[in-house]
Amino acid sequence: MSLMKTLRAPLATALLALAALTTVPGPALAQASAPEAQASAPAPAPGIAKEEVNNPYGLDALWSQGDFVARGTLIIMIIMSMGSWYVIFTKLFEQSKMLKSADMVGEGFWKAGSIKQAATTLAEGSAFRYIAEAGVTADEHHEGTLVEQIDRHTWISMSVERAVSNIQSRMQDGLAVLATVGSTAPFVGLFGTVWGIYHALTAIGIAGQASIDKVAGPVGESLIMTAFGLAVAVPAVMGYNWLIRRNKTVMEKIRSFAGDVHNVLLSTKR
Repeated sequence: MSLMKTLRAPLATALLALAALTTVPGPALAQASAPEAQASAPAPAPGIAKEEVNNPYGLDALWSQGDFVARGTLIIMIIMSMGSWYVIFTKLFEQSKMLKSADMVGEGFWKAGSIKQAATTLAEGSAFRYIAEAGVTADEHHEGTLVEQIDRHTWISMSVERAVSNIQSRMQDGLAVLATVGSTAPFVGLFGTVWGIYHALTAIGIAGQASIDKVAGPVGESLIMTAFGLAVAVPAVMGYNWLIRRNKTVMEKIRSFAGDVHNVLLSTKR
């Protein structure tokens, strides 16, 4: 018992020291690892500021800084472009309407008892109805007039051919506008180009040095004018060629119909 009492005091002291060793390094380890965690953490990415730069040589600058010649050139090209697109769309609508009328001819026109009755089956204002009515009118008003001196065959032929020529002339309306725009728009743009280069040379002469800020504006103005001229001319030329090709298709149907009407009128006994 005396031995146990003797060893109890050192054991208690040793246990207290061991407990102190196991609890004290915790905060120290946490303090030591904190800087390492802060060092290893990724740094926040700095915000990237986007700088917006206004183009001082664009369309807005061309209109605001340009003189009356530059503005007038732009207005002329805009009017030419609007006119060409208007002609293209209106002619396409007119040609589509004629092609639709050509399809209607085969449905009920030739099933009627006479050309006069068949003409009423066609739509009002149709080119095919106009040809049929012209042939019927020539046939009915041949005798008893001055044209009676012309034989019936020749008179009906002249009347039908005159109607076909009138339709062809009406279909050509507006195509001259496309041809004019397609041939003159590049030169209008070239005029704006020459005027812009003139301004560039004037700016160089006034400044006494060929710096980029003195030349970029007028040269950019001249290039914009060239681009505008091409943008106006190319659709006009392509639209002209396309409409001419469609006109040929429509006129083939009209001439074929006119020939059939002419033959039917001549074969009819009066």
